[in-house]
Amino acid sequence: MNTLTYKGYMGSVAFSEKDNVFFGKIEGIDGLVNFEGASVDELTNAFHEAVDDYLLYCEEEGIKPSKSYSGVLHLRLTPDIHRQLTMLAKREGMSVNSYIRNELTHKVDKAFA
Repeated sequence: MNTLTYKGYMGSVAFSEKDNVFFGKIEGIDGLVNFEGASVDELTNAFHEAVDDYLLYCEEEGIKPSKSYSGVLHLRLTPDIHRQLTMLAKREGMSVNSYIRNELTHKVDKAFA
């Protein structure tokens, strides 16, 4: 998926050949906010405006502007990966859940640094 980012928000990007327009929506929020543009520059500007408008709306309405996540994520792994993760976690003296959380936190922190 092609994406744009602005002020910590991500927008999906697609192209409609029929309408000859780029379009997308702000991902990861409670609500639906779309944007579109005939060029990459127009799309980018429309995305920035959509995020700014969304944040202004949330401020005016007293709404927290981010989607809530439960913090629970269910993964399906191959048995071999599950076994290897268990071995790595035991080597570190951790549960598999703690090991995965620590590794993912490190990866995410590095990606957004």
